[in-house]
Amino acid sequence: MKFNLIDRITELVPGQRIQAVKALTAAEEYLADHFPRFPVMPGVLMIEAMTQAAAWLVRHTEDFAHSMILLAEARNVTYKSFVAPGQTLELTLDAKEIGRTSSKFVGVGRRGDTEVVRAHLTLRHFNLADEDPTMAASDRKLIADLRQQMELLTRH
Repeated sequence: MKFNLIDRITELVPGQRIQAVKALTAAEEYLADHFPRFPVMPGVLMIEAMTQAAAWLVRHTEDFAHSMILLAEARNVTYKSFVAPGQTLELTLDAKEIGRTSSKFVGVGRRGDTEVVRAHLTLRHFNLADEDPTMAASDRKLIADLRQQMELLTRH
């Protein structure tokens, strides 16, 4: 199952910074289990939201050169508060390095003025065809789909 944890990109400075938001609703299916009497966004999904935002910055910066951008490492992760249904997670990620096969970011998530999460992320980027040339068509399809998603995320 894949969760799309970015609702909108509010600022994007290629190669440098991205700001994005995730409005948490009671309809998020993972909230039924986390926790039934005190539903909050799981910390791992806050990190996933940061990863997704950082990946959009990499894609835009590199003109969608890679079909796959994955979390390689999360370091110095600190959780300070919760995000509950009806609240919005506001993410800011600053690129420290965007290279050909990997990138590094420092990110922070806020709920209004309250910092809820902070982390240093390393992402790796690649194409499926790098390992299996028969996957080139899949790469092209994924990239085309990602370009369409980006258009939706950046509409205001």
